[in-house]
Amino acid sequence: MKLRSTAITRANSACLPMEDRGCFKYNGVNEGEEERKGGHGIPKVSMVPLIFLIFYEVSGGPFGIEDSVKAAGPLLAIVGFLLFALIWSVPEALITAEMGTMFPENGGYVVWVSSALGPFWGFQQGWAKWISGVIDNALYPVLFLDYVKSSIPALGGGLPRTFAVLILTVALTYMNYRGLTIVGWVAVFLGVFSLLPFFVMGLIAIPRIEPSRWLEMDLSNVNWSLYLNTLFWNLNYWDSISTLAGEVENPKRTLPKALSYALVLVVGGYLYPLITCTAALPVVRESWTDGYFSDVAKILGGFWLHSWIQAAAALSNMGNFVTEMSSDSYQLLGMAERGMLPEFFAKRSRHGTPLVGILFSAFGVVLLSWMSFQEIIAAENYLYCFGMILEFIAFIKLRMTHPNTSRPYRIPLGTVGAVLMIIPPAILIIVVMALASFKVMAVSILAVLIGFALQPSLVYVEKKRWLRFSVSEDLPELPDSSPVADGDETVPLVI
Repeated sequence: MKLRSTAITRANSACLPMEDRGCFKYNGVNEGEEERKGGHGIPKVSMVPLIFLIFYEVSGGPFGIEDSVKAAGPLLAIVGFLLFALIWSVPEALITAEMGTMFPENGGYVVWVSSALGPFWGFQQGWAKWISGVIDNALYPVLFLDYVKSSIPALGGGLPRTFAVLILTVALTYMNYRGLTIVGWVAVFLGVFSLLPFFVMGLIAIPRIEPSRWLEMDLSNVNWSLYLNTLFWNLNYWDSISTLAGEVENPKRTLPKALSYALVLVVGGYLYPLITCTAALPVVRESWTDGYFSDVAKILGGFWLHSWIQAAAALSNMGNFVTEMSSDSYQLLGMAERGMLPEFFAKRSRHGTPLVGILFSAFGVVLLSWMSFQEIIAAENYLYCFGMILEFIAFIKLRMTHPNTSRPYRIPLGTVGAVLMIIPPAILIIVVMALASFKVMAVSILAVLIGFALQPSLVYVEKKRWLRFSVSEDLPELPDSSPVADGDETVPLVI
């Protein structure tokens, strides 16, 4: 990878004339053999694996949605997943499609925010999203062991459980090291295996469906915090795939299509078992906790279906882990390629993978695996909300300051329409953050403050030349983040 000094880059960017500043071109984002293999000679990710990578970034199947029924009953659970998909998932996926094709590189949302708000806020975006992703990933080895401890009781706690978490983390980390294309096809296999038993269970449930059960609701007995956090956790992270855009084959065409297909897969994968299972059996809300679908399967289909769903749940957690680690580690690589992190984060292994980023992410997972399930969900949601606020601001600002920029995919809305589109998810963000416990709020705010101190510290380290920072020559200069002054012409960005 060719590199250029960050100091030189900043000097050149500062003195670019108006007609050149903001005009940038991504080399290698073309069709043909060069596109199918990256500059490091590793095959890029094609459509089908990309769909399932997005599926696992966001969902991984209907495991963990049971708490929505426990919190609010079947009607609000079903309506909630429909409504949240419309007001949250669709806008986030659309923004990811537009911005991800505008900036098809591994920095993803970090580059979006840097382009609109400058490097300080770009770094804060990267820090908050990386911490959120690592917290999220700490959940999956724990969930995996929760599903298998019924067969192996020794994994329920103590040293055996601790060693099992470490062994799982090392094994799945090694899979990430071997290559993103391997992770992608593993995600395809795991996704099909995880969704099939729910399809079968739904067919078995159809003769027993009583539609009146869908209408059960008690607004005086709703755990709103659990309800909103469960919906939010199961329908977010659409933007995570943007940190892999540099590894995707022809991302300008592939990414928007993959996001749309994955949206149908995710939402359908939630609603189908919810609709069939809540109407096939009497709803006892207290029973609807994590893993309850396997109990439903045993009642409807017998032990064989129960075992299949348990195996699918365990393997699905592995799929969630490897895809989340991929996006987290490639994000660090993308930040290093932009000079935000030391150069060693941009080094690739012989398999083309970001070795240092993978190791850092794995260390974070082990460090945070002590947290409880509910604490993990609430903490990651809070930090994720902080990052999404920056993304929304960046999206609107780039629409206003660079309206004529070439966008391979553009949301068919003007600036006013774009603002109206993000108002509902912005309100949702405020509600989710307001419902956080004091402990979660304190820990999350502390993490944000660490990011505020870390960015200027890294700038100081670079200034003192204690570590080397470089910007990849394969990447274009980012557009000027300053607003367009009156009388200035908005220059289209050529991609």
